[in-house]
Amino acid sequence: MSSAPLPSSADLAQYLEARGELGKPWMWHLLRLIKIKEERDSMTPEDYVAHLADAHADLMRLGTFWKGREQEVFGGLYQPAAEIEPLPGSAEDR
Repeated sequence: MSSAPLPSSADLAQYLEARGELGKPWMWHLLRLIKIKEERDSMTPEDYVAHLADAHADLMRLGTFWKGREQEVFGGLYQPAAEIEPLPGSAEDR
């Protein structure tokens, strides 16, 4: 049993932009994973694994930011914070 084919990264980006979904961090991760999959053939196996590990680490850093904000996040009212935490380059940033 095969799953439905994934859209290209360009198609997905256009769809997300049209729906106003680009403010949702998990959508950025989906787009990132599709781009990694598209570029897999041009990467060494080590680079591919490193890109996946990096994407996984970023997804884990996203954590459960949505807990207690389900209606806002999943109801389409989510607005990302004005300040990114941890700040890039800070001691908390990897």
